[in-house]
Amino acid sequence: MKKYFLILTCVVLSCRQDKPEIQTGIWQGILSVQGRELPFVFDVEKQSSGYAFIIHNAAERIRMDSVRISGDSVEVFFPVFDASLKFKTEGRQLSGYFSIHYASNYRVPFRAVYGQEHRFIPSDTTAGVIDFTGTYAITFVNPTNTVPAVGVINQKGNYATGTFLTPYGDYRYLEGNVVNDTLWLSAFDGNHLYLFSASLKGDSITGTHWLGRSRKRPWKGVRNGQAQLPPAESLTYLKEGYERLEFTFPDANGKPVSLQDERFKNKVVIVQILGTWCPNCMDETAFLAEWYRNNHKRGVEIIGLAYEQKDDFAYAARRVKILQRRLNVNYPILIAGVNDNAKAAETLPALNAVIAFPTTIFIGKNGKVKHIHTGFSGPGTGRYFEEFTERFNDLVNTLLAEPAETP
Repeated sequence: MKKYFLILTCVVLSCRQDKPEIQTGIWQGILSVQGRELPFVFDVEKQSSGYAFIIHNAAERIRMDSVRISGDSVEVFFPVFDASLKFKTEGRQLSGYFSIHYASNYRVPFRAVYGQEHRFIPSDTTAGVIDFTGTYAITFVNPTNTVPAVGVINQKGNYATGTFLTPYGDYRYLEGNVVNDTLWLSAFDGNHLYLFSASLKGDSITGTHWLGRSRKRPWKGVRNGQAQLPPAESLTYLKEGYERLEFTFPDANGKPVSLQDERFKNKVVIVQILGTWCPNCMDETAFLAEWYRNNHKRGVEIIGLAYEQKDDFAYAARRVKILQRRLNVNYPILIAGVNDNAKAAETLPALNAVIAFPTTIFIGKNGKVKHIHTGFSGPGTGRYFEEFTERFNDLVNTLLAEPAETP
């Protein structure tokens, strides 16, 4: 009997797998997209519950503290987006893939090297290279149309940060380097996989934009300190004959909420069209959540209308609850439909179209729509975000000063 017990003990011990150890500190990650390398930087920290991963995009830090270890595999989940990094550890290297869960077979090869803290090349703020610093009037060239944009680039030596603003939103936090007279910028936030190249001749700039696994487009522009986008309040509007919005959608607990409910009467109401899959919507939600905490007692309400990636209430409600918990959102977010511009417009027949996520609708105390703002210029856009914030507060202050609806 002792002999059999000894054999069984040895078998059990030989089959035991220790959890993989991950080096704490700085890592350089690489995503392989369209035959190109999209670099980013992240930190690994040890915490009481295991590990935390912090992705860097210029000034942005995305903390991912939901980490699942199974055998020799590690899966790190993004805090809001339905996506993850899954990999195996090999000492000072990681190898695996990035996956977006709601998309069928969306996997991008991923690897990482410990101790590398640069994106494209080591940053040198004193390096003598072409200076791309400036504001640019940009045109992105798609197969069937063109999109106007404003490019903002800040550079010190060979290190650069920047973003692009479009009528539909901005490209958030881009970071990179000038390499052999070519500017390279990248961003990875769990939804965006963006890689930009740029060349400069005089004040003229040209480049290529790689988007995720398959999309690629050229772009061009010229340095212009006064570059502006089309007015954000002219793109989405009410159809002729409409003055108000009317809708009833369930919240994440299934309770129907209507714009005509008593809670919203004689108040300024801000309706936010969003999706939890949308990084610009995440930025706007963070702004609105803090603003609401500080201002709702003045007689202002906010309603979020979420259009999600699956026509599945349970899935959509779960994603909305994650967003609300992560960003401390205290206003209702309703499950309004799916992420499709045309189908979203069908749920709000008073609008000419749903052009972009996010879109923000300002309703006066008399219940009438007063302004509609398409897109969002987030904190990664610098002064454009400051201008948006000022305009937002001016609009709300003006609406609060107007009389309520008369019986």
